[in-house]
Formats: sequence, structure tokens, C-alpha cells
Amino acid sequence: MGFLSVLSQAQRWVKDRAGPGDCVVDATAGNGSDTLFLARTVGPRGRVFAFDVQAEALESTRRRLAGDPDAGTLAPAELVLAGHETMEETLPAELHGRVAAVMFNLGYLPGASSPLITLPGTTLAALEAAIRLLRSGGALTAVVYPGHEGGRDEADAVEGWAARLPQTVAQAVVYRFPQKPASPYLVALNKR
Repeated sequence: MGFLSVLSQAQRWVKDRAGPGDCVVDATAGNGSDTLFLARTVGPRGRVFAFDVQAEALESTRRRLAGDPDAGTLAPAELVLAGHETMEETLPAELHGRVAAVMFNLGYLPGASSPLITLPGTTLAALEAAIRLLRSGGALTAVVYPGHEGGRDEADAVEGWAARLPQTVAQAVVYRFPQKPASPYLVALNKR
């Protein structure tokens, strides 16, 4: 038996820290996989916010949620057409410091009509916002993709950001497969 994929490991760590009734954020909705996972995890009493700058990503996410056989047991998801760096001003003030998990799946939208990629500047701003929104014990996961153009710069920026966080703020970990240096890997943290 092998190790979990980076995406499965991210979900596992979030599932250990978020549960029914919690508020969670998918910082990069993409095709909706993490949004659906989060909506299942927090259930109908929970709340999900999913961000993306591409309308086609949010439409894909909406279809995935609506088409789920257990759609009636999912948390309501607010799909936000905006960059992840806006999450702090988008989430209601009463949720600040109460978010159980924030998930990032960086890079680009597979099959998108336009070749947009996430960028270090807005990603770092979003990570800073996410750490402020998280509750104590909350999880932040960021899957980075060093194998595409611009991906290595973003991966290095995210990993460097996590390494510089004071241990009094969060505990950070990197989960990767060292024999595949260009493959995606996970940077995650648990807020103190």
C-alpha cells in the first residue's frame, strides 16, 4: 500500500479539524472537488465559501454540487467570483477567527478556455488573510504545482511563507514525494 496522494492527504487533515456545522473556505474552487468535499464535511448546518476568478470554474463547481447524489445533505455553498485574496473582506465579520479550514489548490484550471494561473502576490495575500480567519486548531492546506510555468516560483513563495510563520502562530508541514521534484506537493498548517 502506498502513501496518500497530496490531494487526499490535504482532505484527511481538513477532515480531522472540521466537522458538522463549521464554516470552511475553498480558496480556489476550480472544478469543485474541494468545494464538494468541504460541503460534505460540514453538512447542511455548515457553511462553505468558494472563490475563483473564472466564471467557468464557479459554474463547474455549481454543477458538481447540484449533481451530487447526496446534494440534500451538503452545506450551502456561496460561490464568489473574486480572487482568493478578497476572502477576508468577503466573509462576514462574525466568522473572522471562526473558520475551521481553508483549502488552496493552486496552479490553473484544467481544461479552461483561458490560461490563467495563480500568482505568488495574490496567493501570499490570501494565505495571510486565511491565517487571520482561521480559529485556533483550524487547518490551512495549499497544494502547489511546481511543474508548470510560474509554478515553481509560487511553490517556493508558499513554502517560504509557511517556514517563516512563528511557531506560536501555527505549526507547518510539507508533504511531498522527493523522487518526483516537479510533482505537486502539499504545504499545510495547523493554527495554534
